[in-house]
Amino acid sequence: MDLSAELSVGERIRVLRESRGMSRAALAQLCGRGVDWLKKIECGDRELRSHELLLRLAAALQVHDLSVLTGNDNGPAATVPLGRLNHPGMPAIWAAVMQRPLAVHSSDAPADPAILQGRVEQAWRLWHTSPHNRTEVGAQLPDLIRDAEAAVRALDGEQRRAALVVLSDVYRLTGQATAYVAPAEMAWVVADRALAAAQEADAPAAIAAAAWNMGNILRETSYPEDALRVVVEASDLIRPHLEDAPDDWRGIYGALQLHAAVTAAREGREGDAWRYWDKGDQVAKSLPRGYVHPSTVFSRANVDFHAVSVATDLRKSAKALGLADDIDPDTMPSVERRARLWVEVARGHLQRGDRTAALYVMQMAHQIGTETVAYTPSARHVAMDLWRNAPRAMRAEAGRLAEKVGVAVG
Repeated sequence: MDLSAELSVGERIRVLRESRGMSRAALAQLCGRGVDWLKKIECGDRELRSHELLLRLAAALQVHDLSVLTGNDNGPAATVPLGRLNHPGMPAIWAAVMQRPLAVHSSDAPADPAILQGRVEQAWRLWHTSPHNRTEVGAQLPDLIRDAEAAVRALDGEQRRAALVVLSDVYRLTGQATAYVAPAEMAWVVADRALAAAQEADAPAAIAAAAWNMGNILRETSYPEDALRVVVEASDLIRPHLEDAPDDWRGIYGALQLHAAVTAAREGREGDAWRYWDKGDQVAKSLPRGYVHPSTVFSRANVDFHAVSVATDLRKSAKALGLADDIDPDTMPSVERRARLWVEVARGHLQRGDRTAALYVMQMAHQIGTETVAYTPSARHVAMDLWRNAPRAMRAEAGRLAEKVGVAVG
């Protein structure tokens, strides 16, 4: 098909969809998104920045070269792979999540919830400290899921309540470790089970943490208003308990504020974004020096990191880069979060048109968190842009980075 060079990405998607006789509803469903989202893309009311979503649209439209959608014919062909990002650990995790037994076997000896909690906490530490966190944590998840499920089925009373809190934590970790690689239906199942287990346990901090996780799924599947509603409701639930609550309750409350800040920023709601960020900032100031929430890594450093993310999502690149200049990344104990910071900085450089700086920063991000970069859509989008549009002198290096990240295919 001969598509005019003047067509926008949204217009190209509409023309291709109509030429294939597809309805908006059908194409949106194939991409795991809503009809309103696709309509806004096609009409130019919403910018499509996600490399992963571009790939999904291209695959659904049976387009083999991404430039057909982007209109960028310069540089190497961007071949579209089939399906979602692949990870070798997914089949075993899928089996543990989607094939859980319904019956309780009397011969099974349920694990002690305290021991299970220790295993989950160790897995969370691994998630935040390993450059290959998806692979290493993913190898532990099937047994953790089955053991936590078995404990909930076999125990009763306070022991069962404790096991439910553990189960919610396990499913939250599963959601993090399988983001962007799990089929959409499993992502929703995992998020819902985390929240349901926490609610059955009647544990406010666990409910708030599970709501934070549910908000991630809602935001990444283009339901920003619902994402914001969930985290605001969770904040309202836990706020009355904060004065005398443990530090981790305030930590998850702060994480909810940062989540809301990023959600608002991605919708272009600058005032709301910084208002939520300010709330998170105040929480960080109220916590002991050096405090870090064990799973969300809410901390003074994470608040500062999120300021960069908010500014970048608002396309305030000068502010984002200025904020990044004042950050000491080593104050953040999470390798995964440090890598994501450098991805945000690279995005800021791209917004300013400085691909040389963006390439240098992305190389740092990949060195710090190999799998964070390889499996995060925003990072892959930056790597793809650099591969196709880097200055001539940097093309070889940009190509090597693209190969490592897995966007240079075909």
